[in-house]
Amino acid sequence: MSLTFHWFLPTSGDSRGLVVGGHGTPMSGDRPASLHYLNQVAAAAETNGFEGVLTPTGSWCEDAWLTTAMLAGTTDRLKFLVALRPGLMSPTLAAQMAGTFQRHSDGRLLINVVTGGEPADQRAYGDFADKQTRYARTGEFLHVVKSLWESQEPFSFTGEHYRVENALLSNRPNPVPPVFFGGSSAPAGPVAARYADTYLTWGEPVLAASRKLEWIRGLAVDHGRKLDYGLRIHVISRDTSEEAWGVADKLLAGIDPADIARVQASLASSESEGQRRMVELHGGSLDRLEIAPNLWAGVGLVRGGAGTALVGSHEEVAERLVEYSKVGINHFVLSGYPHLEEAYWFGEGVLPILERKGLWQHPNRRPYIPAVTPFAGASSS
Repeated sequence: MSLTFHWFLPTSGDSRGLVVGGHGTPMSGDRPASLHYLNQVAAAAETNGFEGVLTPTGSWCEDAWLTTAMLAGTTDRLKFLVALRPGLMSPTLAAQMAGTFQRHSDGRLLINVVTGGEPADQRAYGDFADKQTRYARTGEFLHVVKSLWESQEPFSFTGEHYRVENALLSNRPNPVPPVFFGGSSAPAGPVAARYADTYLTWGEPVLAASRKLEWIRGLAVDHGRKLDYGLRIHVISRDTSEEAWGVADKLLAGIDPADIARVQASLASSESEGQRRMVELHGGSLDRLEIAPNLWAGVGLVRGGAGTALVGSHEEVAERLVEYSKVGINHFVLSGYPHLEEAYWFGEGVLPILERKGLWQHPNRRPYIPAVTPFAGASSS
């Protein structure tokens, strides 16, 4: 299996400590998410061989579409995993925007569909639908979007949540953007099985992740489909295990207990099953944060969403990634604090190990052509 690695754009800001908040909670880092800084992170990702970068969506971060459209002009091969929320835009408009992005970026768009899960944030955007309704709406949304990407004739659809009549894209996206989709609750499964190209899960222990993938695989078979699978997780990778855990300890020491209480109280109102599973891994306690070998739940104390990190030497982190790959995961969406420096720690430390194992190949590496220098004593005649 060939593995694909993606990095993360910290569009709410970055820091040498854990950036507090997200997923319905105010969030900002002491390194502002300026276009200048995000360009540096994107360049680091491209240099180190990450295929794409995930850009989040929500009131706590910059808009994903606008930010990545700007960054597309300053990168060469890097792809952009752009998060969007069904319910906040017309599916016809979303399909059209994807086509425009593909043309102007030379086909470097990936789509991350976020159904939603934090009631306060959803309502801030004017979306008062309940969880079951949101997933049903997402299914219709993706049905319209994918139909428009494929249809050469006017397309009409009447559903419970969307109705379009004689919709047609003048320029369909080429290539069609792959759709990444995550969700741990019962209504998420059928949507993923029918419409996702890559199913994403947050960083749980390997056995728990494997059981979730088996659930989605079974549903996908019912639709005659075969999906790719991805893991969203943080990394702290260093030359030695002691050094990596020292970094984790420093991050933990920098957390204000008041921030833990505030974020955990906010996350308690989440309707996300995945978020509930993340909280259960640490239970709000600082005493049991290594929940599996090299799997640390400290990030989730103060950050919503993906709340675990792989911590260890480059060799240990590589070993854990191989274990996840053995249960079928071939996409890894990674991040670390700060995102600029950590992209190099992982890119220069872990990826070469996986390359030597034949599991990864740098997608952007250009062939080395040595310069030909005439012998210093050679005559010009």
